[in-house]
Amino acid sequence: MVSVRSAFRNRRGVLAAGLAFVLLAPLPLRAEIGPGDLTLTVTPERNGNADPFSREMVLLRIHGVYRQPILLEEVIQPSLANFSWTQLGRDAWSKTRLPDGQVAIAFDRVVAIFPHHPGDFTIDPFLHRLTVNDGGKRVVVDVPSAPVTLPVATWTKPVGGPDAKEPWWLPAKDVTITDSWSPDPETVKLGETTRRIVTLEAQGMVAEGLPPRPVMRTRGILTFAGPVTRETLITPSGPVARVTYQWDVRPAIEEIIPLDAIVIPWFDTVSRTLREAEIPARQIGGGLPDRDDEAKPVLAASPIVVASAAVTAFGLGLALLGFGSGGAGRRRLDGRTRRALRRAATARDPRAFRAALAPALQGDPDLARAWRRQPDIAAGLDALDRSLYAPGAPETQGPGPDLAGLAAGLSRPVRMPPTAAHPPDRLAPLDGSAAPRR
Repeated sequence: MVSVRSAFRNRRGVLAAGLAFVLLAPLPLRAEIGPGDLTLTVTPERNGNADPFSREMVLLRIHGVYRQPILLEEVIQPSLANFSWTQLGRDAWSKTRLPDGQVAIAFDRVVAIFPHHPGDFTIDPFLHRLTVNDGGKRVVVDVPSAPVTLPVATWTKPVGGPDAKEPWWLPAKDVTITDSWSPDPETVKLGETTRRIVTLEAQGMVAEGLPPRPVMRTRGILTFAGPVTRETLITPSGPVARVTYQWDVRPAIEEIIPLDAIVIPWFDTVSRTLREAEIPARQIGGGLPDRDDEAKPVLAASPIVVASAAVTAFGLGLALLGFGSGGAGRRRLDGRTRRALRRAATARDPRAFRAALAPALQGDPDLARAWRRQPDIAAGLDALDRSLYAPGAPETQGPGPDLAGLAAGLSRPVRMPPTAAHPPDRLAPLDGSAAPRR
C-alpha cells in the first residue's frame, strides 16, 4: 500500500488569512483558553465491530472541536509503525453548535490504515498544533488526541486469508462486477476481434488493494491484454475502489468457443465471511446461422415464380378443402429469442432467462401449451419459476433449473396439434333456408 505523499501531507499555513477571515469573524473573542476549549479525538471505525485482519482497511476519523478562533494550524501525525496509510480526501472545516449553544469550529480528517500483521497495537496520539487568538495575542497551542489501542486478529480458517499466495486477499464491504463486450462475442467470426471490458468495484477499500488482471485463457482464441486502470472514489460512506480490465479477443478456429466463468473470492468485512464474485461465462461464435437467416435480404420475385406460387397455393387450398386439416405444422421460437435464452443460460441467470421467454409465453398460448405437453420442458419451466418465485430458502425449493437443457428444448421446433373442427352453427341462416324443426 503506497502512502499519499505531497497531495495530502500536512503543511504549515494551510489556514492562513483566508481561514482566519472566514472562521474567526463569527466567534466571540475569549479572554483566555479554558479547559475543553480545544479538543481532538481519534476514533477507529472497525468493520462489523470486529478486530481487523492484516491488510484490512480501518478508518481513523480525526475530529477536532475548537472554541477559540484559529489563525494557523498543522496536524502532526504519529509514525503509524506496523501500518500502511493514506489520507482520504481533503481536510474538512465547518462550524458546529455545541450543547451549550455556543458556535465552535469543527475539523475533520479521515485516514485509512492497513495493518501489516496480527498483534496488539497502540496508535500514538495525533497532535494538532494551532495558532489561536488568545485575548488578542497569537498563542501556539498543541492539542493532542488520546492514544488508541487496535488489536489485529489472526486468520484461522483453513483457506484464504491475508497471508495466502492464492487467492488474492480482497477484504471489502461489497463487490460488484460488470462485463461488457463490443461487438457481441456470439457474432464474431474467424479472424475478427471483440473487446471485453470488465469493471470490478469494491466498497470499503482503496484501488491499490484490488487484484491484478485475471487470466483469460482457453483453447481456440487469441487474447491481447489492454491497460488496467484504477481509481478510488471518496463517498460520504467511505471509499469505493474501482479497477477496469480490458482484453481484445480473436477466435482462431471455426468452432463455438466456450469461455468459463472467472471466480474472484473476497472477504465480506461486514458479515466476516468468505464470498465469491464471478465474471460470467460466455461463448464466442454460435450466433451467426440465426443472424444470417434473419439478415437475408428480401429478393424481388420474378413473375414466373409468383405465378407458380399462386398455382401451388391454389392447389393446396383445394387439397385442404377436399381432405381436411389433418396435417399438423411445426412452430419454433425466433432466432433472437433463442440467442437470448442461450446467453442467459451461459450466464446462469434465471431472471434474464425468464424475461427473454416471457413474450413467447404470453404472446403465443398455443406454443406455450405445446411446451407444457412435453414432460422435460414442463419440468424445466416449473423449476425455473420455483427458483424465482417460490418462498423460502433456495435449499427448500428443490433442484434448480437446468437452463442450458431448457434453452435447448425450447429452441427445438414443436409439432402443433391439429386444430379442432368448428362446432356447428346453431343460428339459422339469414336467408331463412334452415331445415324445418321436427
